[in-house]
Amino acid sequence: MQTVNGYPTPENTPIKQSVSATPQTWEEFLAWHDEDVHAEWVDGNVIMMSPASSEHRLLKLFLVQVLGLYLEQRPQGVLLDAPFLMRLPERPSGREPDILFIAHERVHLIQPTFLDGAADLVVEIISPESDERDRGEKFIEYEAAGVREYWLIDPLREEAMFYQLTHQGRYRLIVPSPDGVYHSAVIAGLWLHVEWLWQRPPVLRVLKELGVL
Repeated sequence: MQTVNGYPTPENTPIKQSVSATPQTWEEFLAWHDEDVHAEWVDGNVIMMSPASSEHRLLKLFLVQVLGLYLEQRPQGVLLDAPFLMRLPERPSGREPDILFIAHERVHLIQPTFLDGAADLVVEIISPESDERDRGEKFIEYEAAGVREYWLIDPLREEAMFYQLTHQGRYRLIVPSPDGVYHSAVIAGLWLHVEWLWQRPPVLRVLKELGVL
């Protein structure tokens, strides 16, 4: 068994991605990329992403609805979801997180088709083909770029890991409370029962529990 960030992953985890044979500049990639294409730009290479499963899509929709409506009632910034790129200079890379949140004071980083810098909060929903990438490459890139909060959600294993950036610029795993509640450090007042991610109760019921309805 191999490990990524100390987490066991199967030796033969399939990585279904296609890498471009000819490197492209960021500008060339942007000119080619559109909302119907799911692809990332890493080290000058275009990486095509596999289509998301129905479970992945339903979980993302649930989170977008909960977070979006919560932020309508308690405005703190902008919520975006894939396909929308996040350009990070450190590697360099142009990643396509499932969900990203940008605080009010940093919305000037939002360009028409990409975020020019690190989001304040990034959510990645893990699929079998993205497991190693989300736990490994992206974990390192998001930490180095200063993404203040990183949620890694694995619907297959029904596990969620929540990382918050320390003052030393390193991710610290935040364990939910004994009753299974996680409190965001980036979106003020937001908390979630982790089991909601698998049960997906009615969104209005969740918002009432969060006290915004």
